[in-house]
Amino acid sequence: MHNRLEQRLSPRRNTMIPATIAFNGGRARVQCIIRNISDTGAKLEVKGVGQVPAAFDLLVPEHSPQPCRVVWRAMREMGVSFA
Repeated sequence: MHNRLEQRLSPRRNTMIPATIAFNGGRARVQCIIRNISDTGAKLEVKGVGQVPAAFDLLVPEHSPQPCRVVWRAMREMGVSFA
């Protein structure tokens, strides 16, 4: 097993929260699942990370829109930091 150095400032909590990625002034939307979340960022699962821009708003029901910046991308997942 390979241990990766933990560089996050706050611990992440595993989740399965449905959310929406909104960009282009809210005209474009991509559904996602928040797989884990902390005070400073989250890991999102999406069908295709290529369609998501570097900055967007994360929309979670009953919460204010959260501005995000993409930190890393993989095939169906991406890490974001909260702006």
